[in-house]
This record gives sequence, structure tokens and C-alpha cells, in this order.
Amino acid sequence: SRKDPPSGEVATLTLPDGQEHSIKVLRPSLGNDMFLDIRDLHARTGCFVFDPGYTCTGSCVSAITYIDGPKGVCLYRGYPVNKLCEQAQALEVAYLLLVGELPEDEQLHEFQREVKGHMLVHEKVAALYSNFTHNAHPMAIMVAVVGALSCIYSELDCHNPGHRWLACARLIAQLPTLACMAYKTSIGQPIMNPKANLSFAENFLHMMFATPMEDSELNPVAVKAINTFMILHMDHEQNASTSTVRIAGSSQANPYACIAAGIASLWGPAHGGANEAVIAMLQEIGTADKVPQFVANVKAKVAGVRLMGFGHRVYKNYDPRARVMKSLVQEVLTGLKIKDPLLEVAEKLEEVALKDPYFVQRKLYPNVDYYSGIMLRALGIPTSMFTVMFAMSRTVGWVSQWKEMLSEGQLRIGRPRQMYVGVKPREYQRRPPTPCRSPVKSKQSFSQGQAHEEAADGTKLVGSYKARRSTSFQIDFPITTL
Repeated sequence: SRKDPPSGEVATLTLPDGQEHSIKVLRPSLGNDMFLDIRDLHARTGCFVFDPGYTCTGSCVSAITYIDGPKGVCLYRGYPVNKLCEQAQALEVAYLLLVGELPEDEQLHEFQREVKGHMLVHEKVAALYSNFTHNAHPMAIMVAVVGALSCIYSELDCHNPGHRWLACARLIAQLPTLACMAYKTSIGQPIMNPKANLSFAENFLHMMFATPMEDSELNPVAVKAINTFMILHMDHEQNASTSTVRIAGSSQANPYACIAAGIASLWGPAHGGANEAVIAMLQEIGTADKVPQFVANVKAKVAGVRLMGFGHRVYKNYDPRARVMKSLVQEVLTGLKIKDPLLEVAEKLEEVALKDPYFVQRKLYPNVDYYSGIMLRALGIPTSMFTVMFAMSRTVGWVSQWKEMLSEGQLRIGRPRQMYVGVKPREYQRRPPTPCRSPVKSKQSFSQGQAHEEAADGTKLVGSYKARRSTSFQIDFPITTL
């Protein structure tokens, strides 16, 4: 039974002119967080809040995933994610996230039957793959083909419950197929269709590695690894890509287009591409004996040296998903009889970092991306497919969040505000015409000229990236990374 949020708690905001505004305090069903309800702030005071990156802003309410960053806790519908990895199958957890409860045997059987029935993709979508270049990045392909599904299923009405559930089942079913088709296209091999007699994880391995001449060996260790990877990455509260799906869905857009938007957001190296960066870092270090010097360079902020796979926007403790992944890596390498020298480097780096006050004081602990790349490499999955694996798994969470927003009456179009710092109003004045003369062809295009001008201007370090030194801002303003 539902309970009303605790009432009676009020915070008072005092404005510079002495005006006071009462703000209701909201508390979640779990945890000690406190939320200030500022929905009427502008209407009553004329004020907005400034929160770049939404680090202190709750954009929605949700009952799907709970995270306690300081304690290192992650729950799916109340169940610890590590326990689900140990005991459940991927589609069982997908059902849990979508429906809210674990399925009975008959319910799970029916859900599996429907998902498998949707795994084959429309031939018009399959035909798109022949038009991609051989070196197209699999994530670029995924953005295109998932968005193209909105052409095939354009009749969807997001206000129709039947349409919503059907879209969720189709997307969960077809993302693994589309992902494997992207991989096969990139290496020039024939596309393999799913099989009805295989599990969700088994079908993925079959479509990735089988050929018309030879079936792939479905090693139980590899099957378990894919199953666990899927579960670990299914949802993670309101991250960048999930928020992208929600804000796209808030305009009542086609759900397939919303998921394509989420894939595009996930593609960025600051989000889904982090495990690729970890592999590159470990390869750059080379051997375990070079770890101390690398750590020293990180602490000295040597240009181009960054510690990847450590730290998280939410977790200020050991990421619980990282503990599962670390154990899984050992199991996979042992079970498949593979020795990866990067594991020794990774373990040494973790050991050194967790003993160093510099990293401990900054609460930098390994996250789920730290060991996942090594595990995927052991399964034969290329680096270019790492983020696709993430997108395939996270689709379960995306559709669950999208459906929740619509079915729980939380639909309100996203419309953030901005703080304008540009020039003040000015009159348009037409430039005097230049004397008629033969145009001189420039040696540079417009974009090349602008890029050259920006490079000549110099840069400044803003957080982890470089920004232009000069600015179009008309007032001095602090950088957005606090």
C-alpha cells in the first residue's frame, strides 16, 4: 500500500531583500536524503536555482533503482544487485525492473517466450546494415538502426498501455540482435539469427561468434559472464543516458527514438566508454612494476596522465558492482584458461591506489568499468563493442524508466532554464557594401579558420577537459565543476 510522503517539515529560504519563502521537505522511502521541493519557487519568489549537471537536483521520482553512494549500496526494486547476479537470470531481472516483482515460473516462461518471439528484426532494418561502411563504429550503427525502428513501429501511442509494454518487450529483445549485427557488419561476416532453444545470454554469444559453417561453443563460464554483465549494467538510477531517455520521452516522442537518444548519450567517453579508457590506460602502463611511477604521475598531474576506472559521481565507497566484476574476471580467466597480463597491472594499481592517502581522501575507489574491459577481452569481444554491450544491457533500465514516467503519471516535458551571460540588447546595423570585385578564394574554410583562431587563442583546463581561453561571457563566472 502506498503512503503519503512525510509532511510538516519545512525549510525557510531568506532572499537578499529579506523576503522569506517556505520550502516543503520531501523524504524518500529509503535512505536519509532530504529533498527540497522548489517547484513553486519561481512562481512565488521570481528566483531560479543554478545547478549545472544537475548534481543536486532530483528530476523525478522513481521506484526502480536505489543507490546509497557513501555506503556503496545498489538495489534493483529492493534486491541487492550482487545477489541478483549470483542467483538470477538476465530476463528474470529484466522482468523485475519492468514489473516491480520477481516473476513466478509461469510468468517468467511467458515473458521469455514473448522476448524470444521479438528477437528477429524487420528485414527493412536488417537491410540498413549493408549501407554502413566497413569501418563504421558499432555505436554509430546502433544509434542509426535503433532510431530507424521508429519508422517500422511509427504507429505507437505512448498513452496506450498495450503499446508501451509491446515497445519495452521489442527493445529488450532486439537490442542484442542489433548489437551482434553491428559487430558482424564491422568484420564482414554473415549475420547470424537467434535460436529459440537458447537462453538470452546464449543467444548473444551465438549471434556474436557463430558462422553459417560452424556453431560457436557456448562455454558455461562465458554464458554466466554475459548474464552477469547484463544484470550489472541494466539500470543505475538517473545517469546521463537515462536522463536523456526520460527527457526525450517527456515530449511524448516515439520510444525507439528515445532509446536511440540514450545510446548517443552513452557513447561518450565520460559515460559508457569508460571501460575502453581503462584498457588503454592499463596498456599504457604496460607492466606491474611501472605502476608506482604511473601513480606518482597522476598525483603530480602530469599532462595526459589520468587514473581511469576509479571514482564515481555517486559512489564515495567501493562500487558494489565492481566487487562482482572483479570476482567475475578471475572466474572467467581461470575457466577459459586465459592469462591476461593486464589483470596483474590492474590488481597492482588497485592495491597501490587504495593504500595511498591521496586517493583515499578523495574517495576514489574502483568502479564497475575498472575490471569489465578485461572480462570482455577474455570473451573475445573487441574494444569497439564494449559500449555496445553497455547499451544492450542498459536498454532494460531505459525502457523501465520510460514506462514508469508514463504509467505513474510523472509525464511533464523537461525544460531546464539557463542563466544568460551574453551581450545586452543592441541594434542591428547593416554593414556598408564592399566594392564589387572578384572574390578571392580563401585558403581555409570557415570552420578551419574558426578552429585556427580558437587554437591561437589558447586554452585553459576546466575540470578534465580544455576550454577556450577567451569567452563570449559578458560577466566573470566560475567554472561549473565545483
